[in-house]
Amino acid sequence: GLFWLGAITVIISFLSEFLTGAIEGATKEYHVNKGFVGFVILPIVGNAAEHATAITMAYKSKMDLALGVALGSATQISLFVVPFMVLTAWVIGQPLDLFFGAYETVVTFVATVVLGFAVADGETNWLEGASLLSAYFIIAGSFLIRDEQGAS
Repeated sequence: GLFWLGAITVIISFLSEFLTGAIEGATKEYHVNKGFVGFVILPIVGNAAEHATAITMAYKSKMDLALGVALGSATQISLFVVPFMVLTAWVIGQPLDLFFGAYETVVTFVATVVLGFAVADGETNWLEGASLLSAYFIIAGSFLIRDEQGAS
């Protein structure tokens, strides 16, 4: 079991390297900015299994599990993976910091506030779901049309 976990992890790391290497050419060929790819496309592709699990659990009316899968992934990335990447980059001499720029920071904050309002009372309805989807599409659209040359 542990051997297969390690082997699959190595294979996925090579596939991830291939995917991230292809981003440069794809962004130029399709005239899509890197912010859109980094904030919208890669998270969808990278977390497809978690999204499928959350949707399946929600369909089966197991909303606590669906919410746990969705929020657990975001928490794991923000509290473990990002700081681990910064420390690893420091050890190998690759510059990497947590400066995301004003636009990205504000968008992340607004998304967090919208999500906080939706889950604060422990219940949800169609209007809260529609507001979350609307916020997502607005944010995705803003990254799609954003001009990165003048961005901070």
